[in-house]
Amino acid sequence: MLMPVLLFLLAVLTNGCQKDDTDFAAAEEYGSEVAHKWFDLTRKITKETPGFSPPVASRAYAYTAVALYEAVESGATGYHSLGGQINGLSASAVTKPLLSQEYQWDIVANSCLAEITRKLYAPATAANLSAIDSLELALEQAVSANATQEVIDRSVSYGKLVATEIYNYSVTDGQDKGYLSNFPATYTPPTGDGFWVPTPPAFQKAMQPYWGNVRPFISANVTNTQPQDPIPFSEDPASAFYAQSLEVFETVTNLTPEQEQIANFWSDDPGKTGTPPGHSIAIATQALRAQNASLILAAETYAKIGMAVHDAFVSCWRCKYHYNLMRPVTYIQQYINPDFTSLLTTPPFPEYTSGHSVQSGASSVILSEIFGYNYAFNDSTHVLRTDIDGTPRHFNSFYEAADEAAISRLYGGIHYRQAIDEGILQGRKIGENISQMLNFKD
Repeated sequence: MLMPVLLFLLAVLTNGCQKDDTDFAAAEEYGSEVAHKWFDLTRKITKETPGFSPPVASRAYAYTAVALYEAVESGATGYHSLGGQINGLSASAVTKPLLSQEYQWDIVANSCLAEITRKLYAPATAANLSAIDSLELALEQAVSANATQEVIDRSVSYGKLVATEIYNYSVTDGQDKGYLSNFPATYTPPTGDGFWVPTPPAFQKAMQPYWGNVRPFISANVTNTQPQDPIPFSEDPASAFYAQSLEVFETVTNLTPEQEQIANFWSDDPGKTGTPPGHSIAIATQALRAQNASLILAAETYAKIGMAVHDAFVSCWRCKYHYNLMRPVTYIQQYINPDFTSLLTTPPFPEYTSGHSVQSGASSVILSEIFGYNYAFNDSTHVLRTDIDGTPRHFNSFYEAADEAAISRLYGGIHYRQAIDEGILQGRKIGENISQMLNFKD
């Protein structure tokens, strides 16, 4: 009798860890529109919720995406949990479903995304909180027509459970409710030649000076991606630092219409868009929709992009507040032309490296490895905007788009060229780490 009992216990223990031999539909058999609609909504809520600066937004996108992936990966053939792979998430942190029972994976995804969005966007407006409820109900009704109530209830419960577990994981990262602490009163920036000072017109305090200490998903994304030192500060007109500042001045002074359009297209200012990491999410969504991607491919893509942009901002912010380098507008007004104004408003934090460059570089690697290094596409992220020329822009690859996003900060007068070039390299290392160090599937 001992052997049959042991076999029975083994079956019970492994049941939730691998797909069962049943006729139940796997996660790769479902479409991904449920996921896309939720990320469309999160970009809107990010835009309309005070305090969701680019670092804070990147965090919200990341945990939303990780929750989605963890909710559906058990229902897909050959996929693996991120538990035990990413910092702080143990192998047993996420409850596994009982795969001897039926789940409808798009209902699981819908329930999970609704719950994690409520938790991560707690300060959203009443209208947006209502929009979360409405989208959850509409999608559940749309996809559950052929499901029994038992399957619906089981799927909803499991999605909410995973969302709660990932949210509980998120609060341990060092920046829970970061939207309340963008400008901490405890921070005093260093002073001296070449150091960052508040910039016009608002002269705000330093934003998120401690973000470089946030827990990354992969430690190497911070420790092994820091760039070379910036060009030494100098007031000498014959110096390399003066030369790079002069390049910013001359570029902004002689902008072409195309360069001005590029600067505005990629600016993605908080309060106007879903921020720069939201732009990367939007590009991913466009590619997934164009490919009619499965639910599991969408979940994998969003998880990789989310973690990449999150770690990009942690890595970049550690660099920014290590060097505390002066912004171009400050240098140019002091040493080249006091009447200089940049096309775009300089954001309130140090210069080196460029956040746009780091997060775009990271995203370009992820998307290239999923969709191809010569994947041509039209970026229609801003097609509905009326405050800028949001005409879709064509790119022959994700690298080409990232390079344009990066150089847009020179056209805007925001960054020196070195911060742009080094930022792209910094981001690509992060994207490579996400792709190479994490085991998503067999």
